[in-house]
Amino acid sequence: MTAEDGRRIVRAYSQDGKERVDLDVSVLEAPEDLRERLIAALAARVAPGAGLTSHHSYKKAHQALVAFDRYLTGLGVVPQSIAELAPEHFDGFYDHRKAEGIKTVAHELAALRLVLIRAKSLSDALAGRLAGSLPSRPEGEPAHSYSRAELKRIAQAARTMLRSADKRIRGNREVLEKFRAGDLDVSRDVHLRRRLEILDHLDRFGDVPRRWRTVAGKFQNAPENWVQSKGKVKDVVGWLSLTPEEVAAAAVLFGVMTGQNPEPIIKMTAAHHRADGGVGLGTAIVGLRKPRRQSRAYMDLALSEVPDWISIPEQPDQLATRDLLHTPFGLYVLIHELTARARHFAGGDRLLVTYMATGGGKATTNKGRGWRPLPTHGPLISGLGRDWNLLSDEVDEKGKPLPMQPLRLETLRMTYIELHQKPVAHTRQTATRYLVRNRGNINEYRQVVAQALTDEVAKARARSKIITMTAEQVAHAQENVEEVAAEMGLEPTVLKRMIAGQLDTVLGACTDNNNGPHNPGEPCRASFLLCLDCECARALPQHLSVQVFVHDRLAEKREQMSTLQWAERFAGPHAQLADLLDQADDTAVEDARRTAGPDEYRLADRLLNREFDIR
Repeated sequence: MTAEDGRRIVRAYSQDGKERVDLDVSVLEAPEDLRERLIAALAARVAPGAGLTSHHSYKKAHQALVAFDRYLTGLGVVPQSIAELAPEHFDGFYDHRKAEGIKTVAHELAALRLVLIRAKSLSDALAGRLAGSLPSRPEGEPAHSYSRAELKRIAQAARTMLRSADKRIRGNREVLEKFRAGDLDVSRDVHLRRRLEILDHLDRFGDVPRRWRTVAGKFQNAPENWVQSKGKVKDVVGWLSLTPEEVAAAAVLFGVMTGQNPEPIIKMTAAHHRADGGVGLGTAIVGLRKPRRQSRAYMDLALSEVPDWISIPEQPDQLATRDLLHTPFGLYVLIHELTARARHFAGGDRLLVTYMATGGGKATTNKGRGWRPLPTHGPLISGLGRDWNLLSDEVDEKGKPLPMQPLRLETLRMTYIELHQKPVAHTRQTATRYLVRNRGNINEYRQVVAQALTDEVAKARARSKIITMTAEQVAHAQENVEEVAAEMGLEPTVLKRMIAGQLDTVLGACTDNNNGPHNPGEPCRASFLLCLDCECARALPQHLSVQVFVHDRLAEKREQMSTLQWAERFAGPHAQLADLLDQADDTAVEDARRTAGPDEYRLADRLLNREFDIR
């Protein structure tokens, strides 16, 4: 087709139909017959259902074809038709690009092959070559994720920007409401009146007051002069909405806390389901779409009101209970509110919407200024790193910190996977490839795990330990209930019921369910794992088999989850159970392990699956 400026283009749309990219084929200089066949092959490659889903992949195919065209037209003997293309042309293109120092030549050749195989009237020789193997892709340099300290700097900078935006927007909305209610006297302050008129116009029409004027013989709908005196239009519109940079900061913070791919984050929708029903722990389920997953492209993301361990400050008491920006749910709710009016003007259901003062570029259907979703490409996010003046952990010869590498959502994702050691919207095999590519911070991760393990075990062993009773002590108590009860500080009836198994929890028995340290004066709601360091708990021989099985199951879970998660959740209870088993006779422990039956297995599984927890 022909573009408005006369160029010949191949137009392709993203899989959701909301973005387009115009691929300029007027630059191709091959002979007409060959050129037409190549253009048709490109059109077939970017057509719906051909496997490409984003503007980035479309451009890769186009760039490979343009490079191939330039190579062919630079030969001494230029092929005149598609049938004259030979394997030597395909392999010669690779050698030529490699000699030019193109590092991505193997990827370029693969993209070219997928275009050429769609061309009609290929020679049998070339078709056979395209079906053959390609040169191996050289392994690139190991990728480097951000360190944990660098990630915290990024998150803090994003939160600072969003807190400032929240304060600005809420403040202006409050002033506007007072103005509309007639509670403000602006008769003597022309500057305040003009500002309030702009706010009112912005909220009603989504734009600043404008007027038509002639500039160089052309009509322009320009802002009023008294509007321009307040600053740039983008900044003035930002009085009541998030600026493009602030919306990009929200995308960065989503990347920090979820580890999702860039496109699903940027294209996140405002439509969601409140799984919490509006009460209790906040949870919003948002539908995401990752095109490369093909039939599994659509997926759900649960944004919960639980701060990620990376987000918690060094001193947790600094984390305000109402600081929304430390949880994925809080961030989503805040951005949802701050972009509500922008979404009204832009239309659609995208979450990250803002006002753009200039056109959207060739890769989008949006032209000129106006409200639109945050673009999936462009310098907005990388520009934030420079604006925030972020520093890396590395220093120069003088010991001065060096600027951080460019801010990218892809690197945030890699960092999340590295620090959490778990897959995010991909398989474990893919996660492993991420970790193999990224060896930049593995030593730091190991240090974090080792420190967490040491801290949890130390805290567990520093707390009070569960009181144990041997088989001999139980036998003595059965014959001298009142004497042993007095020694243990218990009522005789409590001791009798405890020995009879009537006060069993899971890992022990509870002597006072209504006056424990976790919920004084009311029935205890703590996890049964906390019985291991509770003053009300007693461990009797009858509990040994369950204790052994839970200890072994905790050791097995170490292989089933990330080392850091295990250290934070189970290192403490595992150490306490290990100490408890050390107090028992080795033979008794082995007998308990051997004779444990289905009831013990079922009880331990229900405990570790949190079926007994009161939520």
